[in-house]
Amino acid sequence: MTTTQHPVLRNEERQACEVWTRVMGYHRPVSSFNIGKQGEFHERLHFAEHPQHNTDSLRKRA
Repeated sequence: MTTTQHPVLRNEERQACEVWTRVMGYHRPVSSFNIGKQGEFHERLHFAEHPQHNTDSLRKRA
């Protein structure tokens, strides 16, 4: 099995990444938010949703 190596860049070679988020059904760049809204964005917690269990097997137990 081979692994893919990522190139190593110097700081001068890097460029800024624009982050977008969905707000009320449409997408906006975070850089266009005011200072307070940017702070709220950075305080957000992210979670991973787990797949649901088979509900038929739960009904049979009851």
